[in-house]
Amino acid sequence: MSVPAIELRNLEKSFGLAKIIQGVNLKIGKGERHAIIGPNGAGKSTLFNLITGKYTPTAGQVLMHGTDVSGMKPYQINRMGLSRSFQITNIFHNMTVFENVRCGLLWSMGYKYSFWHMVNRQRDLTEKADEILEQINLSSRRNMVAGALAYAEQRALEIGITIAGGADIIMLDEPCAGMSHSETDLIVDLIRKVTEDKTLIIVEHDMGVIFDLADRISVLVYGEIIESDTPEKVRASTAVQEAYLGTTVEEA
Repeated sequence: MSVPAIELRNLEKSFGLAKIIQGVNLKIGKGERHAIIGPNGAGKSTLFNLITGKYTPTAGQVLMHGTDVSGMKPYQINRMGLSRSFQITNIFHNMTVFENVRCGLLWSMGYKYSFWHMVNRQRDLTEKADEILEQINLSSRRNMVAGALAYAEQRALEIGITIAGGADIIMLDEPCAGMSHSETDLIVDLIRKVTEDKTLIIVEHDMGVIFDLADRISVLVYGEIIESDTPEKVRASTAVQEAYLGTTVEEA
């Protein structure tokens, strides 16, 4: 059996007396598109922050490709091949769209702490950045200041920055929040395209997006996973419907 891309073992997180994550066990396979859903306050963002290193577990372990990354710094986990986006769009607003993507490429393409390279002269950086802009459908916005992009385009740019580092595990936190149906359809198509052959972990409230994208869904309620299965089985689960989804699943 292959080693999971991400494995959570008896993971717990408390803030003072408040226990937010309560003994979560979960395996996410390589190349899987895995959704984490649950009501507001269920602990989804906390779980994301534990996996990515923003928070240190109170107990338990986070393993990435079999390596214990519990307590590692976010940048260390990122350099091991995990990248994430955030609920609030996180881009360099005063830089161009091209410069945003190029910044995301610097470490993975070997420039790291190099102060003697003139980035404007590095053809490999330019070509790779333009390739990503083509992937995320922003080539026509290449030289535009990123802060001037429409909201959906800013979200697409953030996804571009997220994949620029070459990570094989991509974590997206509510990538479709605040979008119209047409914008959502475009972002879902983009996510499907740029995460091909990668492991995707996504938190999203739009059930249409979840059932369209996910191979498997885990339902988090009050810090515990009450179900982890295929979309069809989660849709049919009485426990899930009672705890969270209700009639929404039938309408999705």
